[in-house]
Amino acid sequence: MDTAQQEATARARELQRSWYGEPLGALFRRLIDDLGLNQARLAAVLGLSAPMLSQLMSGQRAKIGNPAVVQRVQALQELASQVADGSVSAAEATDRMDEIKKSQGGSVLTGTSQTTTSSGAPTVRRVVREIQSLLRSVAAAGDIIDAADSLAPAHPELAEFLRVYGAGRTADAVAHYESHQN
Repeated sequence: MDTAQQEATARARELQRSWYGEPLGALFRRLIDDLGLNQARLAAVLGLSAPMLSQLMSGQRAKIGNPAVVQRVQALQELASQVADGSVSAAEATDRMDEIKKSQGGSVLTGTSQTTTSSGAPTVRRVVREIQSLLRSVAAAGDIIDAADSLAPAHPELAEFLRVYGAGRTADAVAHYESHQN
């Protein structure tokens, strides 16, 4: 790889960090490990071609162009955390991955059926993931922490919000969300 290609790859990975919170290669490798997948299966679940997945992982491409694919990535991240904490079994994870593969994506904030309960209300976890995704699409976790540190003396509640949703774990953000309802 020549210097120009190395620089382009480094720029792409930095853009991925700012858009997705980390380079996609690291994110996808974690999903592969956590969910027991191979690259071909991950590509199929996400709705990407294997070459496109490879280009995103290697930094040859920076951005996932299809919003539904971004939603599937987020759903797989959530599933991986549920498998890790034991709330979802490996068999259930396989079924959920098939559901994710069939999903068309869509934002919680628009109330699509993929992200709502039977009553039509978005689930708390989905709302929290949407907030996390929005914050992480604006800035990298380190920048969010820096902003929180700057705000903390004058606005401790806002600083806590940024830390929990912008750089924290989903489970902690769900607990924070639930503690601030009513």
